[in-house]
Amino acid sequence: MKEPTRYRNPDALIDIWERPSWGQWFGLSLQHLFSMFGSTVLVPILVGLNPGIALFSSGVGTLMYILITRGKIPAYMGSSFSFIVPMVALMKTTGYPGIAQGTLAVGAVYLIVALVVAMIGSDWINKALPPIVVGPMVMVIGLSLASSAAQKATVDSAGVYHWQYFAVAMATLLLTIGFNLYLRGFLSLVPILLGIIAGYLIATAVGLVNFKPVMQAAWFQLPSFEVPLLSYPLHFYWGAVISLAPIAFVTMTEHIGHITVLNELTHRNFFEDPGLQHTLAGDGLASIIASFVGGPPVTSYGENVGVLAITRVHSVYVLIGAAVFAVIFSFVGKLSALIESIPNPVIGGISFLLFGVIASSGMRILIEKHVDFNRKRNLMIASAILVIGIGNAYLKIGQYEFSGLAVAAVLGIVLNLVLPDND
Repeated sequence: MKEPTRYRNPDALIDIWERPSWGQWFGLSLQHLFSMFGSTVLVPILVGLNPGIALFSSGVGTLMYILITRGKIPAYMGSSFSFIVPMVALMKTTGYPGIAQGTLAVGAVYLIVALVVAMIGSDWINKALPPIVVGPMVMVIGLSLASSAAQKATVDSAGVYHWQYFAVAMATLLLTIGFNLYLRGFLSLVPILLGIIAGYLIATAVGLVNFKPVMQAAWFQLPSFEVPLLSYPLHFYWGAVISLAPIAFVTMTEHIGHITVLNELTHRNFFEDPGLQHTLAGDGLASIIASFVGGPPVTSYGENVGVLAITRVHSVYVLIGAAVFAVIFSFVGKLSALIESIPNPVIGGISFLLFGVIASSGMRILIEKHVDFNRKRNLMIASAILVIGIGNAYLKIGQYEFSGLAVAAVLGIVLNLVLPDND
């Protein structure tokens, strides 16, 4: 796990190759688990899949990703939101077997692109993704999630507004900010975890927590795995493959954006070491694993990038611990039910901070790289990316839908390549 050069990031409290003490390790890993849990289980809930399997596949997929990237990138793989619409449609026609083949195809696309990168190199990254493109893209990744956080913090599943929701969300946010600024020692390393606990207690006090599922859940509960040939016979679904595979290019854009943020946070260049081919291959293999156990496609998670930015704890061992906990929790019914009982206002309050930190990281890239906005060229590129991406001006062609982030990213890259350097 240790890097040959032994470079140490002076801004990190615990760097990538450093291992925390056992007590710190436990708390820090739980913090990452709680940060990604809500979104990771929300995807299968919306689609109609088993949340326990999604948790299991996210943990195993993360371990595979860390293995493929040689333990050099502290990233977590969670359920991707980009595939929800086609997966919901497939559940009504093919059921999970179709989703499984589509998920397998997504992983295959990643592996093909990784092979191409391995053959021709990744020098094109710096030309295609300079700071004027990357900075606004990273801002879009954080800000495009703002409405999701706001909805969790204000309305229930029926869309009805509750002032209690907003109060709990704001209390969770303010307490987490206070924990981050004023706590010392080990407690200063887990402000997100403490914020979730504090928000959970407040939500319990105002009656927003439902403990009934926790009481009814069994201690040991085997997830309902969907294994080819064992759970269902093999039958090829061209429509499923065509529906999901192209969206892999959308999540690749998000993944590269997350890696770019991690580059800035850790003062490293993961496009060179371990190489973009390894990070894409790790992401693709994680989705392939998910397809064989019953999970949805996975991708790197902005929530966990936000935790890294806030805590300045970049240890890959902490991410390994979170992945192991995810696998264990997928078999412990009461623990899974307890985490699932975290109400949306608490998740929303934490998300305000996590998504905001990601957006701020994009602004930091623009500032540190001295991007000159007096140049009309830079102003035009950033403006187009921000409005299209945050507004989610998506492109729909037939049954295929490309998110506003993907459209903004492609447009930003094209504008950067075609617009003249001189205004």
